[in-house]
Amino acid sequence: MAREQKRLFDEPAPWEEDEHELRPVASVVFPTGPSETFDYFVPNHLCTKVSLGCRVRAPLGRGNRSVTGYCVALEHRKPMVRALKSLVGVVDERSLLSRSMIELTRWIASRYLCSWGAVLETVVPAAVRGQAGTRLTTLLSASPEVAARRAELKLPDKQARLLDYLLARGEPILPVELAAAMHCTQAPIKALYRKGLIHSAQSRLPRSGAPVPTIDRQPNLTLDVDQERALGAIREALHAGRHECILLYGVTGSGKTEVYIQAIQEVVRFGRQAIVLVPEISLTPQTIERFRARFDEVAVLHSHQRDAERHWHWQRIASGHVPVVVGARSAIFAPTPQLGLIVMDEEHESSFKQEAVPRYHARRVAIERARMEGVPLVLGSATPSLESWHETLRACRLARLPRRVSGRSMPRVEIIDLREEIHARTARGAISRPLAAAMQAALADDGQIILLLNRRGFATQIQCPSCGQVVRCPSCDIALTHHRHLEIALCHYCDYQMPPPEKCHACGFAGIRYGGLGTQRLEAEVLARFPAHMALRMDTDAMQGAGAHEKALSAFRAGEARILLGTQMIAKGLDFPNVTLVGVVNADTALHLPDFRAAERTFQLLAQVAGRTGRGERPGRVLVQTFNPDHPAIRCAAAHDFDRFAQQELPHREALSYPPYASLIRLVIRGTPNERPAAFAQSLRERLEEALAASGLAARILGPAPAPITRLRGQFRYQVQIQGSDEAGLSAAIRQVQSETKPPDGVQWIADVDPMGMM
Repeated sequence: MAREQKRLFDEPAPWEEDEHELRPVASVVFPTGPSETFDYFVPNHLCTKVSLGCRVRAPLGRGNRSVTGYCVALEHRKPMVRALKSLVGVVDERSLLSRSMIELTRWIASRYLCSWGAVLETVVPAAVRGQAGTRLTTLLSASPEVAARRAELKLPDKQARLLDYLLARGEPILPVELAAAMHCTQAPIKALYRKGLIHSAQSRLPRSGAPVPTIDRQPNLTLDVDQERALGAIREALHAGRHECILLYGVTGSGKTEVYIQAIQEVVRFGRQAIVLVPEISLTPQTIERFRARFDEVAVLHSHQRDAERHWHWQRIASGHVPVVVGARSAIFAPTPQLGLIVMDEEHESSFKQEAVPRYHARRVAIERARMEGVPLVLGSATPSLESWHETLRACRLARLPRRVSGRSMPRVEIIDLREEIHARTARGAISRPLAAAMQAALADDGQIILLLNRRGFATQIQCPSCGQVVRCPSCDIALTHHRHLEIALCHYCDYQMPPPEKCHACGFAGIRYGGLGTQRLEAEVLARFPAHMALRMDTDAMQGAGAHEKALSAFRAGEARILLGTQMIAKGLDFPNVTLVGVVNADTALHLPDFRAAERTFQLLAQVAGRTGRGERPGRVLVQTFNPDHPAIRCAAAHDFDRFAQQELPHREALSYPPYASLIRLVIRGTPNERPAAFAQSLRERLEEALAASGLAARILGPAPAPITRLRGQFRYQVQIQGSDEAGLSAAIRQVQSETKPPDGVQWIADVDPMGMM
């Protein structure tokens, strides 16, 4: 992105300027307001305090209001005809951003069509900006000139001993600590201060560190031939000191995490640091435990931490004392001064995409950061994203783990055609007869069971059977979901809620029907059918309290619960050797959504949850209930055949110019219920066509059209979709339209690059 700079002038400086003398100038980016950078003169008293990547205070606008911004460049220039405005202060004692991280944030702003300041505020967490968990305190030290004239000073005995202690110490100290060390009161300390022999300075100190759980150290596991080969590929890139992207494609249970750990040990051995990205930190406690059992220092970064804890981890990472950083998508911005390797586990997960500004995808940012810093990147998955798979076949390195560790077999998958249950009139609730029989057998054999249903709530639809009216959210085009334990009808998009209706609001009919199937209804059915066995439900409704995920998983691991049921969160990264049966209650929940990734997501979810069984000594079994038994995504998942799924799905993507064969940018226009959002969406399309034509770019533009969820939180939504092979050209055209187009009052629009959700 070409950097624009605006010069802000004030009155000539009161000194005589030498036209040949170079003056220090700082380029500053502000978190809000204008997107361009602004140049400021660095006055003499701030020259030793301003550093690249720190925050500064600078006058902005006609009123010279003091605003905090980020110093993104420092250079010396010859004086100009009129002087630049001067910085008025420095916020941070040390830099928050390295030079490479500043370049990365500039790249993110350019690629994801947002302001540079917004990216900087994302990269530096609020906990760090606010110095959470620290206190402002006074530190004492001997004044700089005292050492040279110490022999001339005639002081009382206590004062002399205090001063000699400070000179010998050489580092600042708290007044209370100084008094304790010298066994004196504050009186002689204050006397030295009044004489100018002691210097005081304000500084921030941490209140306390975050508690780190103690875990018994574990030895390395023995790698099989495939793991050794994969580790060798990573080591080769590490020893060569070059950037390389390696896709570690391994079936579930093939030992990918052990390969990561032993590769990171190689990095740590050379005094460098590694970043490990996981999809959702609260859902992968086992992964974190494995890293803490193998490394002395592991920092964990995620959005659910207390501010003080997050800041403490950040400082330890920035100091270079922590070799391993594990975290969710924002951990890609960890301030590692000696980065040697980036690992992205379950790289296919959609949670790596941020849905708020800046709408970055952590995988794409990881690729760019690894390239900028010249380090290897390892992408791991049993069900790689088609983007990563296509790129690997084209230009990256592939390392396969085709077998499970210890010779364990992949679980046997059986498809249950729910249409036959309906035709035979044997359907009784959510659990089919074959699945119920399999559950009974697994429980009798002292095994554990996982049931997947990717729908929350009790009933997903509340409908009047008399007139057909469905109870909908008044602000969204969404049917309300019945949550029986709270006795509410809830919108899962805007959180609107109301009491479940006793009669139809349209026709007055009293026989309201609660239809559809959610995890709460499934839980009730499981408890009714298997009352002798404890069942646990894991979904966002049940996992509200602090540590709820860890408590539930610990109970299941300990065998306190025999049945674990829930949404997609139970399909990720769980390793329970005693699970002998997985049941997919409805494989079709996402299969027919208006999203070009619907089949891919269905395949990934089924393959991942199937991999939760058969990980111990006993074989596993999977039953998949579906109304679409012949769909390629379901057939390939049942066969554990990712290669065949990719071969079938990729040609469809290519024919329609969808990723990975073209870049995709989605514009979403929203506004109050009138014609303005639709009219503005049409004008956006026309301006885009003009900008693309002027640049000579070929692109496919779809829309404007109503978004699949047309009304959300009281606003009407329209979308325009742009597809093309020239990623930089498309971004430049949209950025031009952004700068030239002001939406009417009550209308907003966003540009989402690489969208993961099309609703």
